Amino acid sequence: MRDRKMVLAVVAVALVTLAARHPTAEIRILTHESSDPSPHRMRAAVDFGLIGVSVLYTWTVNRLR
Repeated sequence: MRDRKMVLAVVAVALVTLAARHPTAEIRILTHESSDPSPHRMRAAVDFGLIGVSVLYTWTVNRLR
């Protein structure tokens, strides 16, 4: 009986762990000028299961007139 309760407890903890949303981190580096109507962008996202990282990098290019 004791082993059965232990197995049920382990299964319950495993289900709660799988059901819980894993945390993610988001890092943004904005270096474009605020007057630029269409800054160039590069995005990347990596999800390792327990940790997710999303990176957004924008920049302004000096155009020839």
